[in-house]
Amino acid sequence: MKILHTSDWHIGRSFHTHSMLEFLRPVLDALVEVVRVQGVDVVIVAGDVFDSSMPSAEAFTVLSRAFRDIRDAGAKVVMTSGNHDSATRLGFQSEWASLAGIHVITGHESYLPPITIDDAFGPVHFYGIPYLEPALVRHHYPEAELRTHEQMLGFAMNRIRTDMADRGGRSVAISHCFVADVGSESTDVERDITAGGLNLVPASVFDGPDYVALGHIHGRSTISERVRYSGAPLHYSFSEAGKPRGGWIVDLGADRLDGVEWVDLPIPRRLTVLSGDLADLLADDSHTSYEQDWISAILTDQVRPIDGMRRLQKRFPHAVKLEHRPAIVVDSDTATYAERIKEKTDREIVTGFLEHVRNGVGPTAFEDGLIDDAIAARAAAEASA
Repeated sequence: MKILHTSDWHIGRSFHTHSMLEFLRPVLDALVEVVRVQGVDVVIVAGDVFDSSMPSAEAFTVLSRAFRDIRDAGAKVVMTSGNHDSATRLGFQSEWASLAGIHVITGHESYLPPITIDDAFGPVHFYGIPYLEPALVRHHYPEAELRTHEQMLGFAMNRIRTDMADRGGRSVAISHCFVADVGSESTDVERDITAGGLNLVPASVFDGPDYVALGHIHGRSTISERVRYSGAPLHYSFSEAGKPRGGWIVDLGADRLDGVEWVDLPIPRRLTVLSGDLADLLADDSHTSYEQDWISAILTDQVRPIDGMRRLQKRFPHAVKLEHRPAIVVDSDTATYAERIKEKTDREIVTGFLEHVRNGVGPTAFEDGLIDDAIAARAAAEASA
């Protein structure tokens, strides 16, 4: 059996106020082509199907089209809810969808019984664990202490392993969680992680199944040969720039995992971080290839440029983020305001103020003229009073 492991579609997400639906559609089309060309039997989506618990009608349309196209390409779908999804909304009419080979798993106990799909070698049991928030679920199981995700998923996996022993055959587990062994692949997009590590789950919790398809981390990650994150199909943060987008093709043989290969999906618009003086960014020919990218600019000018974003967007129309990190930082004066102006002339006070708020840079020649005019006008007003 060939399985395409994906996750974190985040349908409906925006990127610095820009809707990502127009970029997600061609990526999902490419995913469907992978299904068709590779002969994929099952597509897994390991949570965070939508970006919001209240997805728009357009987001539902994108999902429905993806379902239809995947089925037309010959694969079935096994999908679970993530921490961004509303289990109720995502799971609406899931009973009827399952009759068409679209298995949407959202209920707190719906990982049992598994979704069983047969191939030439017999059954493969898919145990899709929806995102289980302990505070919302533990009252169903008063016999167990379920205060952390480790406890919650450990409880679920113990029940799954018991079921696996009774059924026999091959098995795949699906979970949306934060595995402690993931290392540096997590980015600022993976939100809602409790301080102190209460939500971290050791990989050993998932011992047993032939393959474990994880979601939540937006970068691909191999925890072990049989435990992996696929990451998101699109870049949703500049902290993800440069990370590949795609999914894992999982090959289950007659009685075990035969192999796992990565398959790339297209990147409709790259993310690029540029750093330098604004004038250099606007003139440097080496940046020509980035002009149609999403741009995050780090300006190193000593003084923050006036209207920097507008000027940047004349060359890079998709610049969406600007940060000022001056290459030269003048030590700030710790003296009080009264100390700084003591025995100073009006000109010295104004000049000192500009240097204080502009990282050591005083007035320009044009500003010197304005200061002179202002001081002269004040002196004339005082003389005529």
